[in-house]
Amino acid sequence: MAEKELYNIGEIPPLGFVPKKMHAYVIHPEHHGPPLQAMKSEVVDLPEIGPNEVLVQVMTAGVNFNGVWASLGQPASPTRFHKHPFHIAGSDAAGVIWKLGSAVKSSVYPWKVGDEVLVHCGQTCGQCPYCNGGDPMFCREQKIWGYESAYGSFAQFTKVQAQQLLPKPANLTWEEAGCYTLVHATAWRMLYGHPPHTLQPGMNVLVWGGSGGLGSMAIQIVRAAGANAIAVVSSDERGKWCLDLGAKAYLNRKNFNCWGQLPRVSDLNAYGAYVKEVRKFGGAIWEITGKGVDPDIVFEHPGEQTFPVSCFVASRGGMVVFCAGTTGFNLTFDASYVWMRQKRIQGSHFATLYQAEAANKAVMDGRIKPAMSEVFEWERIPEAHDRMMNNVHPPGNMALMVQAARKGLKSLSEVT
Repeated sequence: MAEKELYNIGEIPPLGFVPKKMHAYVIHPEHHGPPLQAMKSEVVDLPEIGPNEVLVQVMTAGVNFNGVWASLGQPASPTRFHKHPFHIAGSDAAGVIWKLGSAVKSSVYPWKVGDEVLVHCGQTCGQCPYCNGGDPMFCREQKIWGYESAYGSFAQFTKVQAQQLLPKPANLTWEEAGCYTLVHATAWRMLYGHPPHTLQPGMNVLVWGGSGGLGSMAIQIVRAAGANAIAVVSSDERGKWCLDLGAKAYLNRKNFNCWGQLPRVSDLNAYGAYVKEVRKFGGAIWEITGKGVDPDIVFEHPGEQTFPVSCFVASRGGMVVFCAGTTGFNLTFDASYVWMRQKRIQGSHFATLYQAEAANKAVMDGRIKPAMSEVFEWERIPEAHDRMMNNVHPPGNMALMVQAARKGLKSLSEVT
């Protein structure tokens, strides 16, 4: 194939040849709004990579709520973080190494051009004590690639740090491989990364949004550990989907009326009515776990609408662990229930490379499935995010086609 300045979507350049231009979905700060408005397909220059960076040709990508936040510019425009004039979203990718920085080396995975990889979204400085012996997620320069960095996966090529690479599971198609890493590694850290409240056999774990991306991975992690996942969902249809995935049981949140911010505790009428409804929800949990048996871990991410209930129903000495606020960031809870029953509220953010690799090995050996649902072609990337924003997306993880020519392919040789 002749070398060109720009290749069409799905057209693969000669291995290692880096064109000057690429197609990308670009968000400009002056155009923030719903994804259908904010995400526009444009032609841009390829990014230059640094000594410890890698250029990856993106075969497929995944949909995460940070793409919605990036489109809306809420709580802030991502351009405010990285100072680049535009933003390319996308924090999940499966692809092929196309160029290596001059200083890239690895004793575990001796990466080379042509290797098929996944990209995890955690970027760090690599130099500080937290990155060398501590927890890299505490690094002052830690950021989420594709949200706090300018070049994410919704483009033909992306640049990443070498430490972000993981081997692509050979048994997965490109679309399966590209859709799960962010939510899987995030769920893994939430459940295993905050000792002593780590997942153990026999535990009961309440999983909010059980049929979503995070929830679908959490259910499988809990099941694989010999613990019990109780999914909270918006319909019986989604609940049955969670049972098929491995949940012990599910609760349809539409059968209860205790959502939203906590009423003022001093307003005895409003607060009393609220607590009565919360106890109804807690009673439904006991019907699953046994009378008086509360969840050891509450797996939280909706935030504003559910957080007060999570803090009520978590067990004495249990943990509410949360990684997002998809329904709002202003979290409320009755503090007395937390301090008097010695519950732990734990924030959790993505994962370390160690945790991401452990999570990925669970996929490679078949214990965890990508839980892929719908696959969207390149032209429908904004639509996929619009559906997520409006909570009308299918259960599981949505995949996005970028350079992979069609569904069902598993390797670069098949693509070319």
